[in-house]
Amino acid sequence: MYATAVRMGIEADPRGKEGVEEYLARAARRNEQLPEHLKQFADPEELTNPFSDTRIYVGDPDTEVGTILAGIDMNTGEILLADRLREKGVQVDAVYTHHPEGWGLTKLDSVMEVQADIWASLGVPIQAGEKLIFERMEEVKRRFMPINYDQAIDVARLLGVPFFSAHTPTDNLVVEYLNRYFAEHEPKLLEDVQRLLLDIPEYRIAAMKGAAPYLGKSSARSRAGKVWIDMTGGTEGPKKVMAKLADGGVGTIVGMHMGAEMREEAEKHDIHVVIAGHMSSDSLGINLLLDEYERRGVATIATSGLIRVHRDAAGNVTKEEPGALPW
Repeated sequence: MYATAVRMGIEADPRGKEGVEEYLARAARRNEQLPEHLKQFADPEELTNPFSDTRIYVGDPDTEVGTILAGIDMNTGEILLADRLREKGVQVDAVYTHHPEGWGLTKLDSVMEVQADIWASLGVPIQAGEKLIFERMEEVKRRFMPINYDQAIDVARLLGVPFFSAHTPTDNLVVEYLNRYFAEHEPKLLEDVQRLLLDIPEYRIAAMKGAAPYLGKSSARSRAGKVWIDMTGGTEGPKKVMAKLADGGVGTIVGMHMGAEMREEAEKHDIHVVIAGHMSSDSLGINLLLDEYERRGVATIATSGLIRVHRDAAGNVTKEEPGALPW
């Protein structure tokens, strides 16, 4: 299951196979150049897996899994939920979390490097993009340094619950899906962008719960221009990149979420921002991975904000699990 997540993430990676191989080669060189006193801390997974936020935390990798409990944020409470479900006779062989824990979280900054490659495809010079993202990566690294990163992992270890994450791979999957979808339908206006999102079950169900795609200050009748799907790369990038994206011709950003400073910077450079929704966008990417697991015989139980929508190999929706709805 871990290897499948990595494989699918690489296949959907915006850098392409060659770009991923170049990234892994750079990681290998960095490991080789580490001073002797730091080499013992080098993660061997970094040589074959470009996603530091995708890791097995607890359990033998060869454990047979028939059913997983899956969600967006699987913290201490959700690990206890898995154990409680077991007590009630429900089969739970492993827990999958989208957002990483432990060493998958403390090194989240390393997956952000892909943002410079994405910006380059939008017309931002790679050296300028790298300078901006490296500065932002340092900010994110410092932000995560004080956190208590092993809480959920410790609970899973003590209760004997296999536990793993796949974050960037499913973010890559949602970007690939939406890029293909928008290229097919070619939205002209912001209301077209909003309508297309609402035609996708995950976004429609989220809208019924009060979390519809949001246009902010932009008029629904405004022309969208060049639409960029911004939903992968670990976490939010630097606000300074907005000027360069505007120079590259980006007219509308469709993102999971965006902080106030970033939105203000986008407005300053006449870029529309459509907030598609965090839980809905994460759910879409996660579902594409879970559907592959189900095709291989693994049952899934959705929780922790995951809007579970099942699709067949051709991408047709076969079942929706909307959870509690207000009406």
